[in-house]
Amino acid sequence: MDWLFPVVVAIAVYAIFAFVIWRNGLFPENISFYGPIMMIRTEKVRFFDRFTPFRAFFRVYGTIGVLMVVFISALMMYLLVKTTEITLLTRPEPTDFQKPQNLLLIPGVNEFIPSSFAVWTALVLTIAIHEFGHGILCRIEGIAVKSTGVLLAVIPIGAFVEPDEEDLDKTHGMPKMRMFGAGITNNLTIGIACFIALVLLLGMVAPSPAPVITGVYQDYPAYDADLVFPSVITMINGEPVASREEVTALLSGTRPGDSLVLTVDKDGTLVDRTLILSEWPDELGTEMTSGFMGVMYYDSERVVSVFHNLASPEGMLYLLIAPLNIVPGADFLRVIPYDSVENTYLHVPFDGFWPLIHLLFWVGWINIMVGIFNALPMLPLDGGHILREGLNRVLEKYGFGGYVDRIVVSVSWAVLFMLMAPILLPYLFHL
Repeated sequence: MDWLFPVVVAIAVYAIFAFVIWRNGLFPENISFYGPIMMIRTEKVRFFDRFTPFRAFFRVYGTIGVLMVVFISALMMYLLVKTTEITLLTRPEPTDFQKPQNLLLIPGVNEFIPSSFAVWTALVLTIAIHEFGHGILCRIEGIAVKSTGVLLAVIPIGAFVEPDEEDLDKTHGMPKMRMFGAGITNNLTIGIACFIALVLLLGMVAPSPAPVITGVYQDYPAYDADLVFPSVITMINGEPVASREEVTALLSGTRPGDSLVLTVDKDGTLVDRTLILSEWPDELGTEMTSGFMGVMYYDSERVVSVFHNLASPEGMLYLLIAPLNIVPGADFLRVIPYDSVENTYLHVPFDGFWPLIHLLFWVGWINIMVGIFNALPMLPLDGGHILREGLNRVLEKYGFGGYVDRIVVSVSWAVLFMLMAPILLPYLFHL
């Protein structure tokens, strides 16, 4: 495959580089290894102190974030319970979502997440945004930061901020919850901001009048003539056409059984095909008397109308499921996350528009997904730490503080079961 050779080269280079550092004990204060994973750290963390003058703002920001995490945790628990219930009742067949590789947020391995510049950039930014939130709120709440850094396994796979354990143990209640929730708050804030910018830019897209063929009807003239697609109709019987309306006007004078030469542009190459027109299929219009080619057009006007309707809660939901293509009609949105030929069938305001759209989408999508996942009330996720701190704050008043860890562990196992049930049970049902 095209990606196999560069991946093998990257792994080999990383292995050699890591072995040389490990073997010679280079940079012992900054680099350490956990198996094949390289941790690069620095104790120069005074950057986080620059935010302390804005302590009041960040405490309000952090408090709002904690409330957001609590709401998302409750909502996700409800959705997980309902999903598990539906799975047990309906016993569905396994789908692409249950494939092992699609459970991981790894570009190129997950079938829904391409290995592209936009995705890798978004992944690295998401990790940094999350950890910087923890670092900033540590200093806001008077918790010292010992070090910060990244984890490498050929590519950056994580980042970390290491708080001072003594300071962390001394911190309780809302200050500690704000610190744990800061990464989630950052992810959701950046994700929503990217989606807003994305929607505003997509509002500038205009439909193209070009007669773009994206498919053919089986056993009809275009199919029988082996018409290539996706392609753009440029001429009919040597007469140039520039829009679907012009194609329709020329075809209006034809009848079933007539012959015509259709010229299409396929990736810059003109291709001629002779079609013997047929009658229209009943499901498309029995009153049509002109000849039928049997082609499907790209509906750029409908695509643009979908773009213009994204500025709503429902539109945001459609953006979240855009890579999955699981809702009828949402396939039009696949031009947003993916680089496809359909991108060229729309008028955009400036060069580089679609790479910017792809970057904004993946930065927004990955940040929101990481934020939602980390909000789950499950250790070792941030949501689990917030749950434990919140229970401590409530139950210790009534002398039940000793039960907190048991409750948090039980909830964590319950969440894990409900996460895995819709993924594994369909396979068990249909062994």
